[in-house]
Amino acid sequence: MAKFAPLHDRILVRRVEEASTTRGGIIIPDSAKDKPQEGEVISTGKGRTNDEGKTFPLAVKEGDRILFGKYSGTEIKIDGEDFIIMKEEEVLGTLTGAATPAKKELAGSRK
Repeated sequence: MAKFAPLHDRILVRRVEEASTTRGGIIIPDSAKDKPQEGEVISTGKGRTNDEGKTFPLAVKEGDRILFGKYSGTEIKIDGEDFIIMKEEEVLGTLTGAATPAKKELAGSRK
């Protein structure tokens, strides 16, 4: 497996896939779904460097769940798996206590 290390203030993100059915059990085809704007940080660069050479560490770290803009980053494929490389400034925020999509669906269903 290839190891990718982003440079400077860039991060490597794996998209978190959304559930493919609605609460009512309707299956949503892939062509009708938007790409998720949520992901998991896989690796990060060392940080941003200013003109004097001082490095400022990134606010996100490996394992963080993040939200990002719809058209953020550059999509790449490493060892057959899809990832996104983006600058830290493209991250809108981090999610804490976020359940996986499958758990959200179970928690939201009522009988």
